[in-house]
Amino acid sequence: MPKIKMKTHRGAAKRFKRTGTGKFLRASAFKRHILTSKTTKSKRQMRGTRVVKDQDQAKLERMMPYR
Repeated sequence: MPKIKMKTHRGAAKRFKRTGTGKFLRASAFKRHILTSKTTKSKRQMRGTRVVKDQDQAKLERMMPYR
């Protein structure tokens, strides 16, 4: 009997990306709407991606076992 495979959490797969060293990247929060009240500096710093904190790393590894 074959071993049961784990399923990838599809919501996490759409939001996170694994780097070559095994860390996860995420997008910055608070950049979707009501941008007129935010300063140009804060909007500029929210560009690009961030590395996920170590506390959440193990949770994401369970959600995405094959990525």
